[in-house]
Amino acid sequence: MRKLFFWLHLSAGVIAGVVIFIMSVTGVLLMYEKQLISWFDLRDLPPVSNSPRLSVETLLTRARASRAGMPSAIAMNADPLVPVQLIFGREIAYQDPASGQILSTGNTSVRRFFRVVTDWHRWLATSDQNRAAGRATTGAANLAFLFIVLSGAYIWVPKVWTAASVRAVTLFRGGLSGKARDFNWHNVIGIWCFVPLVFVVASSSVISYPWASNLVYTLAGSPPPSAPAPRQEQARTERHPGARSATEVYLTGFNDLWQRAASHVNQWRVLTMRLPASDRAPVAFVIDQGYAGQPQKRITLNLDRRTGDITNREVYSDFNQGRQIRTWLRFVHTGEYYGIPGQTIAGIASAGAAVLAFTGIALSLRRLAAWRSRRQRAREKVLAPQASA
Repeated sequence: MRKLFFWLHLSAGVIAGVVIFIMSVTGVLLMYEKQLISWFDLRDLPPVSNSPRLSVETLLTRARASRAGMPSAIAMNADPLVPVQLIFGREIAYQDPASGQILSTGNTSVRRFFRVVTDWHRWLATSDQNRAAGRATTGAANLAFLFIVLSGAYIWVPKVWTAASVRAVTLFRGGLSGKARDFNWHNVIGIWCFVPLVFVVASSSVISYPWASNLVYTLAGSPPPSAPAPRQEQARTERHPGARSATEVYLTGFNDLWQRAASHVNQWRVLTMRLPASDRAPVAFVIDQGYAGQPQKRITLNLDRRTGDITNREVYSDFNQGRQIRTWLRFVHTGEYYGIPGQTIAGIASAGAAVLAFTGIALSLRRLAAWRSRRQRAREKVLAPQASA
């Protein structure tokens, strides 16, 4: 069985090794993506005015009058000295909370860099028309990697448990080179990164495949969610007579709704309001008591535009078991669920995965070279008597 798993392990690594290496390296680069973007965005901003914060309606009115225009959402930090974020889809602008002046549109170079890295991580930076193929390739490589990680644990475990055999697969050895060094690194990193890699890789499969996501719900004893409608159909069903774009939404009443949402919890870190598509649509608020990527510290509210009543409230603890696990897996993949320590562990595991892919490919090439060398020597041994005759 060990020999069978070894050859399956090696074959999977040879087939998917390059893609696994790319996903692992890009995973390391994305480890602190949100923190780095925020740091680069804010480091060159002028200090905000040390005056009382303007109302939401005033901030949006001044944003609409500026070149920035009307955003799709506005986010405010509990700290009054932190700039307001105006969100335009994937773009962002920073606004002085006391004057309403647009301070910056963020560091576009850094955002572009992380966008490219994300494209490589998710679908190998394939073009729009080939994106489905790129996504299928990374998804299949991820499944292969899950098998590699699980089978590797079986292969790496010593047949006989002695102090020397355990040290050989758990400790780095100095003075090695070539095959011995690659073998030592491959075993040691595989052992130490096994647990976080299982979660990082398995959660990626849940993200990539609907059947894997539905399996989580089924195993948890919860009904899987219904498939979302196609985008074209969604856009058609969401339109109705009198609907306005975000730039046409009346701003009156947003101040009261904002205060209702802000008073929903005693303390919050960031409060985000998504502008509705019309003056009759409910207004959605996201109340973050933690950092981005921590759904267990987030509350989502929908407030009726006219009455201010809560029409819908979502809290992580109210989700059914399947949705809780599925949401947890989404943010375990990046480690964000557990904050900076979780992101760090996920990043270190990704770095270990890159080394595993590199050393695995190197060992396979060395094995191939040794096989060809043996084959050449055998051929020469057969031909030698014929040449002498």
